[in-house]
Amino acid sequence: MRANIQLNVVIIISANIEWQVIREFFPQAVIQSSPLGEWFEQPIEIAGQREPVIFMHGGWGKIAAAASAQYAIGRWSPRLLLNLGTCGGFAGQIARETLVLVERTVVYDIIEQMTDPVEAVAHFATTIDLSWLAEPYPQPVRRTLLVSADRDLLAADVPRLIAQYGAVAGDWESGAIAWVAARNGVRCLILRGVTDLVGSGGGEAYDGNLHVFVQGTRRVFEQVLPHLAGWISAAL
Repeated sequence: MRANIQLNVVIIISANIEWQVIREFFPQAVIQSSPLGEWFEQPIEIAGQREPVIFMHGGWGKIAAAASAQYAIGRWSPRLLLNLGTCGGFAGQIARETLVLVERTVVYDIIEQMTDPVEAVAHFATTIDLSWLAEPYPQPVRRTLLVSADRDLLAADVPRLIAQYGAVAGDWESGAIAWVAARNGVRCLILRGVTDLVGSGGGEAYDGNLHVFVQGTRRVFEQVLPHLAGWISAAL
């Protein structure tokens, strides 16, 4: 594929395990490389037409997420940047396998001690413009805020995140992707499914229980992929 062309949709898959799982659903895909990871083009039938869609491995954490989002925008000039992935839920606030439609992101691991810490967090918070996305949605979702940090959720932080932001779940990348998309004026859609819960007793996927996250990731993609054409058509 030629560089610097316009496509309607780029789907960023962030975490390494998420990418491994998504490739299981498209075993015939022709894998190509970018400076940031693998990608492939997959035609998806939308309103009777086959629409070329790019699936791109963006990488885990805010640095890779911001870089890959900017790379995707610069290379393919998409009308829609869709981040499809997973998140950890707060026990008692949200159920496993709930699909989160993100309307606002907050990067909560910013520590500012020289000036106003609230202002510093607010600088990277992003309200995602979803005015173009009409109801009914293609599938049931919980429309809410998502908090992001370059670390797994700590049980001790959960009460503060609930009280301070009204958060019910968190991830590593959404805050960076939403911020970059907003600065570029590109429509952004973030759909993240809850794979596991974190509460006072710790995290279900921690301490050698990575399989919980892997299995949860498969269930999330099994839930979302059949409705992908519906989500994309709303943006085109």
